[in-house]
This record gives sequence, C-alpha cells and structure tokens, in this order.
Amino acid sequence: MIATRAKRIAVTFALSAATLLPFHASPLLAQDAAPTASTVQKQTPPPGSAPKAFTVPAHETYSLPNGMKVTLVPYGNIPKVTVSLALRSGNIDESADKLGLADITGELLKEGTKTMSSEQVAQAAAQMGSSLGVGVGVDQSTVAMDVLSESGPASVKLIADVVQNPLLPESELARLKTNMLRQIAVSKTQPAQIALARFRKLMYGDHPYGDVLPTEASVTGLTIDDARKFYAANFGAERAHLYVAGKFDSAGMKKAIAASFGSWAKGTPPVNRPATPKTQRLLDVTDRPGAPQSTIYAGLPVAGPTNPDYITLGVANTLLGGSFASRITTNIREQKGYTYSPRSAVSSRYHDAYWAEVADVTTKDTGASLKEIFGEITRLQQQAPPDEELKGIQSYISGIFVIQNSSRQALISQLSYVDLQGLSDDYLKTYVQKVNAVTPAQIQAMTTKYIKPESMTIVVVGDKSKITDQLKDYEAK
Repeated sequence: MIATRAKRIAVTFALSAATLLPFHASPLLAQDAAPTASTVQKQTPPPGSAPKAFTVPAHETYSLPNGMKVTLVPYGNIPKVTVSLALRSGNIDESADKLGLADITGELLKEGTKTMSSEQVAQAAAQMGSSLGVGVGVDQSTVAMDVLSESGPASVKLIADVVQNPLLPESELARLKTNMLRQIAVSKTQPAQIALARFRKLMYGDHPYGDVLPTEASVTGLTIDDARKFYAANFGAERAHLYVAGKFDSAGMKKAIAASFGSWAKGTPPVNRPATPKTQRLLDVTDRPGAPQSTIYAGLPVAGPTNPDYITLGVANTLLGGSFASRITTNIREQKGYTYSPRSAVSSRYHDAYWAEVADVTTKDTGASLKEIFGEITRLQQQAPPDEELKGIQSYISGIFVIQNSSRQALISQLSYVDLQGLSDDYLKTYVQKVNAVTPAQIQAMTTKYIKPESMTIVVVGDKSKITDQLKDYEAK
C-alpha cells in the first residue's frame, strides 16, 4: 500500500535484442565459419517502417440513472475479461492529521461484506480464476478482477458487493496499521523514498500531493470510525466509473451491471483540490553518513496533461533523459560512469505535472553529475536536436505506446487516465500522430520554456561530509 501511495517516477527501459544462431547450426561450426574482421563489411540496417497509429478499440460509454458511468470495450479473442471500478477517491481526500486513511480503508474493503466473510470473498474470486485487487492512488482508487469470460457477470456482482456493502471490521484494523507502520519504517531507510518525500514536500507544501508517506503518529491514531467516515464521504455512484474490457456478452454484462450497481446511492461528488507547486531554486541535502552513493532529485513544475504543450514536452523529456538512449543517460551512465540507471520523467497527477531527473550517483561524482545534467539541458536549449536523433526517439515512443497498450488492463488504464484528466475523445487516437509531428525546433522551444535549471528544486540524499563542497555551486543565489 505504501508503494501505491509513493508514486515513484516511472522508468522505461529500452529492450535490446540478442543475436541468435539459427536453431540448426552448432556453435562450434558457426565459430569456425565466422568471417574474419578483415572480411566483415558493415551494412546499414534497413529503414524502419512508418510508426503504427494506436487504434482504440470501438467501445461504448453510458451512465446509469444514479450517475455511475460504464465503459464497455470488446477486445481480443482470448476468453477473458477485466472488470475494473475506478473511484475518484484517494490520498487527495485525506486530511493532514489522517494520512494513510485512504490506504487503510482500501485494505479494509477486502475484509468482507455484510453477507460474505473475507475468506468467502477470496474464495469467490478464486473460483473465477482471479483475485480481488484493490489499489489506492493519489487521485483515484480501483477495485478490479481479471476473470474468465463466463465469470464476467459474477465478477461485476462481487465487486459491487465489496464496494457497496463493506464490513470494514474493527478486528482487522490493528493488523493493517502494524503492516503500514512496518512499511513506513522500511521506506524511511531507502534513499530513493527519502529523496522523493523531500522533493514532493518542498514542491507542494501542505497540499496532499506533498505527502508521500504517512506519519507514524497519523497511522497510530487512525480508528475504525475514521475509516467508516472516509468510506461514507468518498464512495458512491457519482464518483464511480466501471470499465469492462475483453471478450464478453454485451447484453449479459449490461444486465449484470444494472442489477448490481443500479441501486447504489449517488454519494457526494468529487472535490477538486488544485495544487500550486512551487517553482524555486532550492538545494536541500539530507545526510546519510557513509553512503557510497548520492540520490539526486532535480525538477520543477511543468505543463499538466490538459495543456497543449504536454505531448511535445513528453517527447522532449524522452530525448533528454526519459529513455535508455537519451542524452543525460548516455552522458552520465555510458560516457562518465557516474550512475547505472538515471532517468527523467514528466510525472503527472490530476491537472498537475512536474519534470524531474533522478539518479543514484557515486558520492565523489555528485557535483559533477549535476553539472552534466544541467549541461545537457542547456545544450538542448541552445541547439535543436538533429532530425535523425529526434526520429529515433519518436519511433521509440510510438512503438512503446502501442505495445504497452495491447492488453485489457492497459486499455482500461489509458481510458481511465483520459477520463480522469477530462481529455478529448481523440487523445489516444491521435497520440502517435502528434508525437511524430513534433519538430526539432519545438523540442528546443519546450526545453527552453519549461526545463529551467535556474528554477529547479534540487534534493540530494548522501554523505554531507563528502558532498557539501561539491554542491556549493547549486545553492540558491
């Protein structure tokens, strides 16, 4: 549950293909027959094909009389179906003195209903070849199952029972709180978690986005009444959107949805709590005496998902630091050897985003790493990338986007993201097209407009005695 709450910056790794011998050739014969270096002639690989557009499967969206939305996506030939209920409720709805309450409430949902024990809920899911998954996020939570097609209607009924009639038993609260406290303690020993928590707190302050980890005092003080009040205030049909993707009988599914969710009370509408992240030049150092590495977070607020610049900014990020072949990665990993897996990302929440570069670097190279990171940003601000470099990045993004969205769960995730952010219906349909329409000049312009080293919050977790002097040039002027 803590891993869910602590939204780490995603890392996308490029895949490398191994060279394989033909199945009928013995390695020894292949070695004997291998041409010598003097006879080998380098060949230019054939050009790649044009990027394939991402085609969103035909789907139907409608609303029940109580306001709950439903999206049905017939997809694939495998006799399985994913049923996922997205709820506009999460850590964003916690008060400052009740951090962790959304996570605890989510865990309690799995502990039985008014007519089924937790064991019976688990057994019912297992009989459908699945398990009941509950995920609590910052802005949205999900209750989902992936089942055989014949069990689709039954899974709808089970999910409906869990979210409408939860037992929320006090008997399980102490165990869940103990588990959460243990996970918090572990997270506080991990430099990546420490750095992320500091970065988000400095950027978002008292807004809920600024709290990556609950406090021990908050979790210890949570009561079963708190969980029940949180459920009553934040669960209801008006906040819910049910997604069904896979192979299923549409008429049967619609009947099951109406029967299972039609009487759910509307509840209260979601409350939007817009964030105002700080753009500031700030150096924050957390001491870890004897640490062989320094963990760096350097970033600032940027255009959010609804901004017209967002997709272009994403392409700029992938070229700069968001892919294995990116400039920052090539520089501080391949050329300098300062780090193993640096990465940058545009991290988004509801109508909000920030750009950040993250790297675990050797202690002695902490300052040098920041110098190279900022140097690559400045270089891209001063000169547009070559066409060939940009085309390679665009092909990578296009291919990854299509591949990553070729499953039932991924389709639901994308549709849910579009609905949460209030994006247009053609966002997914035109995404690949827009990525490949980005020009080198636009990459330079986006970097200049948004990714400004002089305005970045810099968080470093490492051995102060060895890195303080290295970081003097990055203190606020």
